[in-house]
Amino acid sequence: MQSSANALRRVWHALGPGLVTGAADDDPSGIATYSQAGAQFGFALSWTMLLTLPFMAAIQIISACIGWETSAGLARNIKRELPAVVLYALVALVAVANTINLAADLAAMGESLRLVIGGPAVLYASLFGLGCLIAEVLIPYHRYAGYLKLLTLVLLAYVAAAFSVHISWGAVLRSVLIPTLSLDHEFLLMIVAIFGTTISPYLFFWQASQEAEESRLSHRGRRLPEASRAHSFRHIYVDTWIGMVFSNIIAFFIIATTAATLHAGGITRIDSAAQAADALRPLAGQLTFALFAGGIIGTGLLAVPVLAGSAAYAIAETFGMRGSLELPARRAIGFYAIVGAATLAGAGLTLTNIDPITMLFWTAVINGIVAVPIMAAMMVLVSRNNSVLSRTLPGWLKLLGWLAAGLMAVAVGLLAWSFLARAGGVVRNVT
Repeated sequence: MQSSANALRRVWHALGPGLVTGAADDDPSGIATYSQAGAQFGFALSWTMLLTLPFMAAIQIISACIGWETSAGLARNIKRELPAVVLYALVALVAVANTINLAADLAAMGESLRLVIGGPAVLYASLFGLGCLIAEVLIPYHRYAGYLKLLTLVLLAYVAAAFSVHISWGAVLRSVLIPTLSLDHEFLLMIVAIFGTTISPYLFFWQASQEAEESRLSHRGRRLPEASRAHSFRHIYVDTWIGMVFSNIIAFFIIATTAATLHAGGITRIDSAAQAADALRPLAGQLTFALFAGGIIGTGLLAVPVLAGSAAYAIAETFGMRGSLELPARRAIGFYAIVGAATLAGAGLTLTNIDPITMLFWTAVINGIVAVPIMAAMMVLVSRNNSVLSRTLPGWLKLLGWLAAGLMAVAVGLLAWSFLARAGGVVRNVT
């Protein structure tokens, strides 16, 4: 028993940025998207979790290797290799997408707490944002990373929620093994939303920056012997694969739970994570509701710092500012000012008349669209013949990375086609 506990402890300590990144992927916006997929289409989209897993893992491993090998984040590496206009455009897209995502997540957290204890959701959302900001500023990275890793355990609530209701696992297995495909506009919109919330741009920047932090803290780098460097890359592969598998398993259980309860109960429209939790209460009981609502708050506490931090890393590196969560605020004022601005801007959006329900879903769609040029830039970065990473990364990993970028581009292209076809149909009906 003692040896098993020690083994589990060693595994836990070995996990790092990959696990946190994977868990942050299942933020309130993601929970809302997966819940809507289950409510609207039942088990029909369960196959997306199997399809996206290898591509998601590959692109995150590439992000991590960029950060570890160069001891610099993704934006700084793009700055070195690609034209400045490309970098500015990509970072601007990430900053906008992250701010909207922050607002959507904070709004969902506030609404979830309101459902549990009552009171003003907007106030709760603002307090959550302020609390996350204070923690990021005051707690150095080496301690803060441990707290984030601990928060990943909150996601197990969704596994418990799945087993608290009756699910036809035979039907789920058929949906996974025999994919449902359609060119219907609503179906394509949901596919892009799922891809966008599963393969999210802010995660690329976050994991690259965290591996760069780890590299600097442990003095790892290109000076290490080849055997040590190979061991470090294996560690990145294992950590990231575990994080991505964990992320997709949780998403799979969310789709299955909402399909077996909401879709089966005739509720086919869920526009927020909190609404999903509330709708589950009469259909699946108080326990499932509590697990869902508590999970939303916990994952939000994990995702908000990741969203704000990834935006800060990207902008700071773009404009040559000193930036690190390990540094005290007085030594990286510009960096922490960006963290504060991103968090407060997101919290501020929750005070406006912008519908948080609409924000949650469209955040995922925006992420899916924004991911395409960023993934393409990353793959150009690691595929150049004069690049150290081009020689370091195996061919199969680069192939999966290019396929991931292609998959996302095809999904976004089909969505654009469906929008145009729909608009053409409306025009023909009018005339």
